[in-house]
Amino acid sequence: MTAVTVVIPAHNEEALIEGTVHRLLSSPSSDLAVLVVANGCSDRTVARARAADSRVRVVEVDRASKIAALNAASDHMERYPVAYVDADVIVDGATLLELARRMENTPSALVGAPRMRVAPSRSWWVRQYYRVWELTDYRSAGHVGSGIYMLSKAGRGRFGEFPDLIADDRFVQQLFGPEERLTPEDLTFTVRAPATLSALAGRNARIAAGNMQLTRERPDLAGAQPGVGARALVRRVWRRPGLWVGFVVYSTVYLRAQRRASRLLRERAPVSWSRDETTRTVSG
Repeated sequence: MTAVTVVIPAHNEEALIEGTVHRLLSSPSSDLAVLVVANGCSDRTVARARAADSRVRVVEVDRASKIAALNAASDHMERYPVAYVDADVIVDGATLLELARRMENTPSALVGAPRMRVAPSRSWWVRQYYRVWELTDYRSAGHVGSGIYMLSKAGRGRFGEFPDLIADDRFVQQLFGPEERLTPEDLTFTVRAPATLSALAGRNARIAAGNMQLTRERPDLAGAQPGVGARALVRRVWRRPGLWVGFVVYSTVYLRAQRRASRLLRERAPVSWSRDETTRTVSG
């Protein structure tokens, strides 16, 4: 039977951590070990993680740093593969165990992830954005990340410590070629869309800053040039007038996020924990 370690880096996630743990440990299976790495928490994240299930191990890190949490988890790893799951990701343990089983049966697969689904926003404008976003190259096969990825023991051995980068998931994806990634269409996880355009713009600025930082500090891991994907997206939208308004929203948010990200990096402003609080209002 395939066994999996799940690492949840958590910074002030008291609203979500119980629900995240309950979904992962909803079955009595002993083949899934959950490790919550609470970093720099000033709320009840630790208490709620421990109260959620007696099988959860909690490690505390003083500094509010996702990277510090990911590296601290390495000292407590007992089994592979290992899944790194953000606290706001909605996924169940059965999905991760099935992904691990398929990776085990696919010798070339060193990294894997379910396919992302986005829970609709209450904002009409945000929903229009995501109608176009669904057509981007980002959504093409082989995408790993967006808050969740799984590494085999050999895959985790490809690098030492996680580097101090905002985009840890993109860093991991770019370490592996398409033939080394397993991204089944029938296994999914869900993230909540931001509730407002402002929250969406802030979230996208963080993502853009992470991508820019990765390109600057690790040019060997840079992906395709943005212009290539933009031209492909225009071709897909052009023949669908119903998406034209969404394309204007998408383009506006994208350009503003790029400008804000450039400014954040130029000013060396803190962005690693700039997150969307509108998706952290519920537990379960």
